[in-house]
Amino acid sequence: MKYMIASDIHGSAYYCRKMLEAYDREGAQRLLLLGDILYHGPRNDLPREYAPKEVLRLLNERKQEIFCVRGNCDTEVDQMVLQFPILADYCILVEHGRLIYATHGHRFNLQNLPPMQSGDILLHGHTHVPAWEHFGDHNLYLNPGSVSIPKENSCHGYMTLEDGQFLWKDLDGHELHQEMI
Repeated sequence: MKYMIASDIHGSAYYCRKMLEAYDREGAQRLLLLGDILYHGPRNDLPREYAPKEVLRLLNERKQEIFCVRGNCDTEVDQMVLQFPILADYCILVEHGRLIYATHGHRFNLQNLPPMQSGDILLHGHTHVPAWEHFGDHNLYLNPGSVSIPKENSCHGYMTLEDGQFLWKDLDGHELHQEMI
């Protein structure tokens, strides 16, 4: 199965459309969203074409294909309008015998690890900065960056996961980094 992994849309209809165009181009079967879907948050400027109602319409049209975890800007009010679950603190995927702990990053992160074993992967957004970093006992930390509000001179990006390979790409599909598990 091929996954597309994205984070931090923050209500940008423009970048949500670009993300969904990339999803279609990738031919992924599932879209894993790592939180902060509709609201831009008090620390961020409004993203390009801020239109949360348009974002929820676009995502609800694909509700059968989306897995999502709760970001620090996601609330019960957002769940009332989104037609797929968004309030879980984490989800677990298993790829090539390795556990992937997917979360937003505001609760569980490198400074506050979830229960992990040797070889497990921590996958989160929240920082708006892409990352691929080995740590601990054969563990890996990955971050797709932000779809709409990238930080530290990173690009608007996402990741794919297929056959044990993570690829980080910009929204135009240019490959920027790969990591095998």
